[in-house]
Amino acid sequence: QVQLMESGGGLVQAGGSLRLSCAASGGILSISTMGWYRQAPGKQRELVASITAGRNTAYADSVKGRFTISGDNAKKMVYLQMNNLEPEDTAVYYCNILWRSGSSSWGQGTQVTVSS
Repeated sequence: QVQLMESGGGLVQAGGSLRLSCAASGGILSISTMGWYRQAPGKQRELVASITAGRNTAYADSVKGRFTISGDNAKKMVYLQMNNLEPEDTAVYYCNILWRSGSSSWGQGTQVTVSS
C-alpha cells in the first residue's frame, strides 16, 4: 500500500519561505500527476499546484509567482517551494499523487502558519 509523508511545514513570518517535501513509499506505481492542496479552517480543500509526469505545471492564481512545484518521478518525491508567504497561506498542506492506474494517494498533511 502506497503511503505519502509530507515534511517541511512550520511557523514563519510574512515574507518568509518554506519548502515542503513529500515522499511516496510502499508501492511500485507509475505517476500521472503530483500535486499540493491546502485547507484552511472553515474552507474547502483547494489545489495549490500540480506537476505532471511530463513536467507540465499549474498553479492557483493566488500563489503564482510565489510558489514553485517540482518533482522527481524516479524517487517519487514532490516539493513545493513557497516564497514571500502571506498570512492567507496559512493552512494544512496535503500532498497528492494521481497514479496512472487512476487511483490516488494522499498524505496526512503538514501545517503551515504564516504570522503577520
